[in-house]
Amino acid sequence: MRVAIFALFLLAALGYAAWRGGGPERVMAGIAATMVGSDLLLHQFVAPEYAVLDFGHLLIDGFGASATLLLALFAYRFWPMIAAVLHILPLLAHSSRALNLAMDPAAYMVMQVAASWAVPPLLLFATWRHQRRLRTNASYPSWHSSSQRFLRKTAKT
Repeated sequence: MRVAIFALFLLAALGYAAWRGGGPERVMAGIAATMVGSDLLLHQFVAPEYAVLDFGHLLIDGFGASATLLLALFAYRFWPMIAAVLHILPLLAHSSRALNLAMDPAAYMVMQVAASWAVPPLLLFATWRHQRRLRTNASYPSWHSSSQRFLRKTAKT
């Protein structure tokens, strides 16, 4: 039941971000959708296993951490830094499992999954703030100006 509640909550956040969000909010929605899609694909071939190091989820969490860290570096927003931390926390779970094979599988599962519950409300709040800022300021940048120069320079090459 909790998985279904989380899925509905995440789906609402992703839809709202895709519909009303700015560039960073939409990128985060894409990152989250990619992670969920990868997780569903992984479970088509491999059952979840928390008694050993879960390499499939390690790869998915590594993608999420690196993608949100890049988002935090380029976006002209504060919330992506929080999202990056939330995506780095599961990597700590994988590190803990690798260092302590005697760790209780339930502890590994909770450490791996718990931070993901904070992503949908963060994305909902970020999208709401974006809409509020648009109403009061009419326009504001989505990306750091240095990242725009970098993107233009790499597009030319």
